Amino acid sequence: MQLRLEVATGRVEQACLPRHRHQEFLRFLKQVAKAYPRRKLHLVVDNYATHKHPAVKAWLARNPRITLHFTPTSGSWLNMVEVFFGVITRQAIRHGSFGSVRELIGAIGRFIDGWNERCHPFIWTKPADHLLNHCRPGQRTSFTRH
Repeated sequence: MQLRLEVATGRVEQACLPRHRHQEFLRFLKQVAKAYPRRKLHLVVDNYATHKHPAVKAWLARNPRITLHFTPTSGSWLNMVEVFFGVITRQAIRHGSFGSVRELIGAIGRFIDGWNERCHPFIWTKPADHLLNHCRPGQRTSFTRH
C-alpha cells in the first residue's frame, strides 16, 4: 500500500497495489508532483531499496523541486505514514475478518474515507530537541501523538 499523508491537514490518499517496486514508486512520485504543481515538496520515506533505485534517483535529478528525506534505520516512529499505519491497523484491520484481499482493501478504503471526513494533523507533544535525542541508531522509545 502506498499512502500520501498531507502533514498540514492529516488528509490521506491511498493506493493498494499488488507490488511495491520502483515502477510503482515512480508512478506515485509523478502523481504527487502533478497534484502539487510549482511547489517545493519534501517527502519522508523509509530506507526501502525501491526509494533509492537508479531510475528513481534519475527522475528526482530531473525534478529538483522534490526532495526525499529518509528516516533512520529503526526510526519508523518518525514517519507520519508509519504512525498512520499503526492507527489503521489498530482501528480497522487487527480485529477484522476478511474473506479476500478485495474485502481488506475495501475496509481500508472505508476507514480512510471516514478518517478524511474528520482528519487533523498529527502533532508531536514532545519538543524537537527531545525527539532528536532519540534518533540515534539503537535508541527505541515511544512518544505520545495527537
